[in-house]
Amino acid sequence: MPFAQLVIGPPGAGKSTYCNGMHQFLGAIGRKCSIVNLDPANDKTSYPCALDVRDLVTLEEVMSEDHLGPNGGILYALEELEENFDWLEEGLKELGDDYILFDCPGQVEIFTHHSSLRNIFFKIQKLGYRLVVIHLIDSYNLTLPSMYISALLLSLRAMLQMDLPHLNVLTKIDNLSNYAPLPFNLDFYTDVQDLTYLLPHLEAESSRLSHEKFGPLNNAIIDLVEEFGLVSFETLAVEDKKSMMNLLRVIDRASGYVFGPAEGANDSVWQIAVREGLGTMDIRDIQERWIDAKDVYDEKELKELETEAKAREEAAQTTGKGTDNIDDYDEFARGPLPDSGVKVGISKK
Repeated sequence: MPFAQLVIGPPGAGKSTYCNGMHQFLGAIGRKCSIVNLDPANDKTSYPCALDVRDLVTLEEVMSEDHLGPNGGILYALEELEENFDWLEEGLKELGDDYILFDCPGQVEIFTHHSSLRNIFFKIQKLGYRLVVIHLIDSYNLTLPSMYISALLLSLRAMLQMDLPHLNVLTKIDNLSNYAPLPFNLDFYTDVQDLTYLLPHLEAESSRLSHEKFGPLNNAIIDLVEEFGLVSFETLAVEDKKSMMNLLRVIDRASGYVFGPAEGANDSVWQIAVREGLGTMDIRDIQERWIDAKDVYDEKELKELETEAKAREEAAQTTGKGTDNIDDYDEFARGPLPDSGVKVGISKK
């Protein structure tokens, strides 16, 4: 049973960067992974593309032949892909049981209102794939109350539209220390706590938002988000190994990958790491690492990298092998981790 991540999000959220980073990380832990580009406008992918929708339809052709703008061209191209799903199905068959990352376009209307992308996802699901939607949001949206509330509404609408296992992820969390201090700790934003505390900051953001006519609207929006109670966020610094481990652990549990197919659990070494809690980061740890004491941690990790690099050079000289073949994540391949005694798998009946 193959598994897949459906990577969506507005422009600039870091979808292609995420796919590239996740592809490298999955390869490092021994999980065979392929990336499928579903964005007909993405002509320069930063990752190795196993299947590219541009081989079927390109945005430039659609705009030229049908006299459409960029947004209309994207919608038309996805409708073309939906009508010609056999092309995608045949391409996926060639990838076998690879773990798939689907890099989707960034126009928000395709995952909030337009039905083609949703229909494509359901057709992929019917092929036997276990899917999880990864909705990326730039953490810069936390810096202004109005942008944060907009991100909440966008995330909620995407969850209702896609109707699939869903994770919202705040990307570029390592950049938050470069902005003005947040009025609340990070857990307020990730857990979507009592939003009424945000109202004074929202009104102070702009004189227009403090007008009395916006009061009932702001309260209605907050009540809507809290009434559904669906939205929460994970965090990611894509270049940080621990951050990637923590997110993949959550994704594997959301998609069911951690339990494996019928014959048992997947990626035995990775599964042991998950059961032992390796890579687990509490939101307070993330707050300290990326906001409260980022410079201290950066300096500490730099020293650790220098020490590790020196040790590798010495090991290479001893064994006579170069350092280029030594993987940054080779701790996953150094033999079994301590067994917790818990066996994960699905019994056959």
